[in-house]
Amino acid sequence: MTDTTTSVGSAGRPEAGVSTLKGRTGADATAETRGKTTMADGVVAKIAGLAAREVPGIHHLGGGVARAFGAMRDRVPGGGGGGSVTQGVKVEVGERQAAVDLNVVVEYGVSIVEVTGDVRTDVIGAVERMTGLEVVEVNIAVDDVHLPDEEEAEESDGGEGRVR
Repeated sequence: MTDTTTSVGSAGRPEAGVSTLKGRTGADATAETRGKTTMADGVVAKIAGLAAREVPGIHHLGGGVARAFGAMRDRVPGGGGGGSVTQGVKVEVGERQAAVDLNVVVEYGVSIVEVTGDVRTDVIGAVERMTGLEVVEVNIAVDDVHLPDEEEAEESDGGEGRVR
């Protein structure tokens, strides 16, 4: 692991030796570096999940079982849909670094290599820009390919039964 520790100097540029996440104390430290900032795993997971979902060619995040449990949770009153943002996302967050694991379903016909490359780029960019953490890896498991005719089956199964 490399240490990419930086702080903001008087000119607003990174200064080697002090982390903006870890902080420094004393009168000679700039306001941006006084104190420590920590990121909860859930914060990083939400950022990664939202960034991944915005990539064209991604149909869903999460494997089949996770999507089924998520759909059931969303139907239960008070079950809350908050977990759906982080569905299919697992993160490990340290003091200065983060690792992200994603489970995705891609659209049929897209280049999986290109889509997963775009997901990595977008997730790394969003997490590093918003948190200041270095993303050391983004592992992606493609769990399924969404076919166009599956859309009709999903819509007909949801909500209404055969008998009214």
